[in-house]
Amino acid sequence: MADIAAPLLLSLKVAGWATLLSAVLGVAVAYALSRWRSSWSDVVDSVLTLPMVLPPTVIGYYLLVLLGRRGWLGSWLADMGIVLVFTWQGAVIAATVVAFPMVLKAARAAFEDVDHALEHAAQVLGISAAGIFFRVTLPLAMRGILAGVLLAFARALGEFGATLMIAGSIPGKTQTLSISIYEAVQAGNDSLANVLVLTTSLACIVVLLIAGRLAPDRSRMAVARGQA
Repeated sequence: MADIAAPLLLSLKVAGWATLLSAVLGVAVAYALSRWRSSWSDVVDSVLTLPMVLPPTVIGYYLLVLLGRRGWLGSWLADMGIVLVFTWQGAVIAATVVAFPMVLKAARAAFEDVDHALEHAAQVLGISAAGIFFRVTLPLAMRGILAGVLLAFARALGEFGATLMIAGSIPGKTQTLSISIYEAVQAGNDSLANVLVLTTSLACIVVLLIAGRLAPDRSRMAVARGQA
């Protein structure tokens, strides 16, 4: 039982923190890009979405170059006694990087679907820019954002390649569910691998079902707009 509980709890902790960071950063960047009227906004969006298409090992290598003891940022952090490689915090960073695009894409689409007439009406009523965002724009985009956040959680929960590169496979410390599955298969422990695979699959299915419920129905929105 401990062989399942330890990686499951660690995976939930890593995925939870990664989802929180992805949600905060993703919503902020998505809102900025949705309001940035420039051809460069799509270029920036493409660069930030790269983790969705790059091999996870490539992302892990970039993170090692950046955060390793001899990395650009890692050497500076090491001088302050902060080491991220082979730690659960490093696993959080890896999961955040791969999960971030899920929130970014969903949140940007949700912000762009918001009826700007409602924002202009709120502006006419004298509501501040911050008030318009938190009282009008964000609530209207919330369903799409939540769908992206849940997808980010599922992606972070199943992250493997980048996490293995930067955090390694230390039982009880950095060995998440996906890494535990890999180690169980390598050790020939098929029964443990089957249980871990089933646990991961069920968790991801539940998250995807909830995300599907929260995702806005674009066809219904289009009909509503046409009637308006």
